[in-house]
Amino acid sequence: MDGDAGTERGGGEHQDYEHARYSTVDPMATGPTAVAQAFENQVAYCRDNDAPITARVCQGLRELIDGDRGGAVMERVRRWAGPPLADALPLRLAGGLHALHLEGETPELAPLYDGQRVSDVSALLADVIEGHEAVLLPWLDGPPQTNEAGRSSNYAAALLWLADRGLPSRFALHEIGSSAGINLMMRRYRYDLGRTIVGPENARMRIEPEWRGDPPPACEIGIVAARGCDVAPVDLTNPREAMRLRAYIWPEFTTRFARLDAAIEAARTMPPDIAHEDAETFLARILEEPAQAGTTRVLMHSVVWQYIPAAQREKITAMMEEAGAEASHEAPLSWISVEANRDTHRHELSVRYWPGGEDWTRLAVGHPHGAWIEWSGG
Repeated sequence: MDGDAGTERGGGEHQDYEHARYSTVDPMATGPTAVAQAFENQVAYCRDNDAPITARVCQGLRELIDGDRGGAVMERVRRWAGPPLADALPLRLAGGLHALHLEGETPELAPLYDGQRVSDVSALLADVIEGHEAVLLPWLDGPPQTNEAGRSSNYAAALLWLADRGLPSRFALHEIGSSAGINLMMRRYRYDLGRTIVGPENARMRIEPEWRGDPPPACEIGIVAARGCDVAPVDLTNPREAMRLRAYIWPEFTTRFARLDAAIEAARTMPPDIAHEDAETFLARILEEPAQAGTTRVLMHSVVWQYIPAAQREKITAMMEEAGAEASHEAPLSWISVEANRDTHRHELSVRYWPGGEDWTRLAVGHPHGAWIEWSGG
């Protein structure tokens, strides 16, 4: 989309998304100021990640916060009780609005989602929100599900790096916050990572992020198991649940829609193994199982850590470090994280492993949906 096709200012009172600025804030902050800043940060984040349409939507919502329009939906947003940044509040509402558009319920939103100029985005959104209150309110009840196959290219690069470090190249994957399990099916995908090729030749899903820097090591790797968990798992074979995932895809990234279609087809053939439980419970159960010689156990997650309560994050870390102390070279343990750095607003691929690599090593930074990866290799 043309980055200059921004929202026109109506009478000088509406700001363009290009004016949004990041502010470093406590992700657990609450209150009206935190709500406004969460939307401001989301506008800047979308703008800087090549998502001008989503930036305009979030900017229009940001402007509504300062007024009195939007009915019960915006009133709930203004009075948000939890931490709006950690709760991804802007994307909850943006997802609901996108769903209305995708389902053809709001033809008045078509110009906005087509990237056309709209003279008063906030007024347009207020009209839609007030007219579809009952549909939009439930979208505020839970965090967004942004299951994206493109992020698994980070996992693949990390597995190559771990194998190059001498860990067994047979990997058993365990993902927390798996959503629909799209990344659990990564053994069925083919990757081109800076000309390092991984995966089956006949794969329907082919992922080739823009690669910056040296390629990851070229190693033979195999995934022998893949299990995950989620507190609200998504069934890709259920059309309503698949539509919810589709609504959370930013409309600028058409490739992601095609990937979701391919993942749905893969799930119909062999659904991913996802437990309906929280991350702590899942990990405790996995770590109780005997380690297998010749296999590297992997805990992995992408854009989920912020949604896990702090006390649970501490327990997960303690469990991994305790299990890591018992790991051996024949049966090592590793941890792959693809999460946002709240200070730099960039997503980082980082790895720990036991024995021998107990400290975090940052391997790369990348686009939040896998469009590009800038490799440093530690």
